[in-house]
Amino acid sequence: MMYGAFNGTPVFLPSKASLIRWKFTPWLRAIRCWNDLRRRIPSMLPTPASRLLLREIPPLPVVMYQRWEKLLFLHWAFEPGLIQKTLPPGLTVDAFDGQAWVAIVPFLMRGIRPRFLPAVGSISNFLELNLRTYVHDDHGRAGVWFYSLECNQPLAVKIARRAFHLPYQHARMTAESTSDGDLKYSSQRAGDEVVSKFEYQLAAESFEAAPGSLEFHLAERYLLFSKTPRGLRMGRVHHRPYPLASADLQRWDPRLFALNGLPVPDRPPDHVLASAGVEVKVYPLQSLDG
Repeated sequence: MMYGAFNGTPVFLPSKASLIRWKFTPWLRAIRCWNDLRRRIPSMLPTPASRLLLREIPPLPVVMYQRWEKLLFLHWAFEPGLIQKTLPPGLTVDAFDGQAWVAIVPFLMRGIRPRFLPAVGSISNFLELNLRTYVHDDHGRAGVWFYSLECNQPLAVKIARRAFHLPYQHARMTAESTSDGDLKYSSQRAGDEVVSKFEYQLAAESFEAAPGSLEFHLAERYLLFSKTPRGLRMGRVHHRPYPLASADLQRWDPRLFALNGLPVPDRPPDHVLASAGVEVKVYPLQSLDG
C-alpha cells in the first residue's frame, strides 16, 4: 500500500501490484477450481472400440521405419495400486481382470532408419530390452509406459532420448541363435555388474490376439507415453497385428525390476508370449490435448 492525502487527510492508495492482484484474482481462483475439479473427475476408461481404433493408421507424417524381430514378452501380474504409485500424474494403470501387468521384453531392432534415408549397417541394426507397463490417459487412450529401455547402439540411445524423451540406457548386449533354434540373449546395463540372460525359442504356429483377450491387452499396443520438459506426450506407431506364438522359455532374469526400483518377482513369469516380428512405422510425439 502507498500513502497519499486528500484535503490534508492521509489515505491509503493501492500499489500497482495490489491492483494487478485484485484484477486477476477471480481468474486465478477459477483456474484453481478447474484444476481441482479435473483432479476429482475420474479419467475415462478405454473401450473395446477405442483400443481397436488405435490400430488404424494415424493422420500423421511418418518419421521413422523399424522392424522388430524375435520378441519375447514376459509378464508378471501386480496389484494395481502398487504400480499406480510409479506412474506420473495423468496416467492410470490399464488393468485386466483387476491386475496390473509389467513386462520384460527383449527383441531385435532391424532396419531402423529415418524417413527418406536408407538403413545403414550396425547403426540400423541393434538390440533392445525394455521394462514396461500398461496405462491409459484421462481421455481413455490405452498405451505403454516404459520404465527403461536398454540398447547397445549409442546413437540410437541419444536420438531416442532427445527426440522421444524415452528413458533409454546404454548396455552391452548380445544375441546368438543356436543350431536348434534357440535365441540366447544377454544384456548388461552400463555401470551394472550383473549380466541378464534370456534363452527362448518361438513356437512355429502363430495366431492373432482376439479383441478382449489377455493376449490382446498385453501385446496390441500402438501408443506410448513419455515425460518431456513440457509434460506428458504421446507417440503413435503402426504395424499389422502381432503374429503371436507361445515360447519355450529356458532362461530369464528379473534384474530390470531392481534397476528400476520395482519389487522383484520371486516367481517365473505369469504369462509368456512371443512374436516373430512386425514392420513398424513411427510417428512424432503429440500433446495429449492435441
